[in-house]
Amino acid sequence: MGMGGRGVVGDRWSQRVLWICAIGSAVSLYFVAVERQAQNRARAVSEGFKGLDGAGGGGSRGGEDV
Repeated sequence: MGMGGRGVVGDRWSQRVLWICAIGSAVSLYFVAVERQAQNRARAVSEGFKGLDGAGGGGSRGGEDV
């Protein structure tokens, strides 16, 4: 009789643990996506500045980009 009661409680707790893991994974994926988006935005801004620098610099800094 004690085993049946433990099984129900165990199933409930294991289901709670699975939900916590699923929610934690979703939150982690969200933060990874936000971080990658910020990195892509920073890269795009940097490339934009490089394009402006290359167009207006007259080629004086061509050796530094290599």
